[in-house]
Amino acid sequence: MAKFLTITIVLISFLLFFQSLKKANGVVDRIVAIVNQEVITLSEVERYAEPFIKELKSEDPFQRKEEKKELYRKILDKLIEERLLDQEAKRLGIKVTSKEIESVIEDIRQRNNLTQEGLAKALEKEGQTLESFKKQIERRLQSSKLINLSIKVDFKIDEKRLREFYEKNIELYKRDELYRPAHIFFAIPKDANPAKVNEIKKRCQMVLEKIKKGEDFGEMALLYSEDPSSKDRGDLGYFKKGDLLPAIEKEALRLKVGEISSIIRSEFGFHIVKLLDKKGGDPIPFEEVVENVRKDLMEREIEKSLKQYLSTLKEKSVIEIKL
Repeated sequence: MAKFLTITIVLISFLLFFQSLKKANGVVDRIVAIVNQEVITLSEVERYAEPFIKELKSEDPFQRKEEKKELYRKILDKLIEERLLDQEAKRLGIKVTSKEIESVIEDIRQRNNLTQEGLAKALEKEGQTLESFKKQIERRLQSSKLINLSIKVDFKIDEKRLREFYEKNIELYKRDELYRPAHIFFAIPKDANPAKVNEIKKRCQMVLEKIKKGEDFGEMALLYSEDPSSKDRGDLGYFKKGDLLPAIEKEALRLKVGEISSIIRSEFGFHIVKLLDKKGGDPIPFEEVVENVRKDLMEREIEKSLKQYLSTLKEKSVIEIKL
């Protein structure tokens, strides 16, 4: 079980870290936190934040600024926790062998399908060297060993407890819900003026009226849709949630099978959507996912114990936040 704990924490930590390596260019560096006299700089926070900035949802400048500020604080919290683990590992004299470091590097190479040379080049592009990367790996392995030594998790999980976790978290164990929309599409040229847009919308409305009066949706798609799916009577096939254009998906998921939408405006044009089918979304039987349930519960217990341990480290540390 200790081996499972080490592998889970180390690999998740490393893979996320490797994917988030970014250069911090053009940043005016300043101290944003001091952890037991060790500083954390703004450039470190920026480096970790960069991959997530583009995922901020708000288009309102003020709201986006607030979301960015919240992101920075979350990342700073994680960096503070990293520092605390590093410091405690060093205090206890926890060592990492070169063989352990090379083993992690090999795992990273295989998971990212990279040769040794390819890894070096990838690191170089991100302003890293293989040696500096090895130092970072060493620090994280030290932290993982510290966690293994310090946190206590009860891995004796009986079936009753597994079933309780399964029932409380049933949303985690449902089959993917698939939906099958069809649409009739009217494209809006990028240079279209308001009069042209209105003309296109009137054509779309005319087709929608025909359908409401009994015309077949598929026939209307064949005749009027400006999408390649017109040859399939507008049928777009099956999709999982999150895989389709948001404007279409939102409407398709709202419809009942056989229902037809009103006119929908997307960044590309006007759409009329019909939901042809919906399936999945039902819970997978406990017996089929019991090992996944066991793994998820173990990870929850590890996370809970780790939070308690970090809380203890914070209580006995001097931390000054300047962000």
